[in-house]
Amino acid sequence: MPSEIVLKCAAALAKNKLNIAFVESATAGRMCSEFSLSPESGKILRGGISCYEVFVKEQILKVPHQLIETCTPESKEVTHLLAKNGSRLFNSKVTVAVTGLTTPGGSEGPDKPVGTMFIGIKTPVQEYLHKEVFSGEPEEIVLKTIDKAAALIIELVDGK
Repeated sequence: MPSEIVLKCAAALAKNKLNIAFVESATAGRMCSEFSLSPESGKILRGGISCYEVFVKEQILKVPHQLIETCTPESKEVTHLLAKNGSRLFNSKVTVAVTGLTTPGGSEGPDKPVGTMFIGIKTPVQEYLHKEVFSGEPEEIVLKTIDKAAALIIELVDGK
């Protein structure tokens, strides 16, 4: 069952006649799956793509290799481009992209510890980037990221 905030977000999207698509690296499709369980899924959900590996980011979502090399796959710059290019790919009104570090072994460091997550949201009128560091086990980090993204979407589409 999706969280209460995901259900509220899906209802807000439906109320505003907006569809949504997901471009997910660290969350690996879980966000799209959570939204698919909402009663409004048939009205709002365009689809999603899991781009966990760099190859998918580069080949399908057209993120330049140089940007990934310079900024790392888990960065606000890459997340921004994933949201922008994902919006074109899905022709979606709202597009959410997520990158981050749920486990060790990526680009973590003192300024970007495990738990650092980047959320990029593209709407018809703006592009929004958010960085947050969550604690917990990998699944907890993923679920907290999904809830945070849902709360941010509500703010963006409802102005609350």
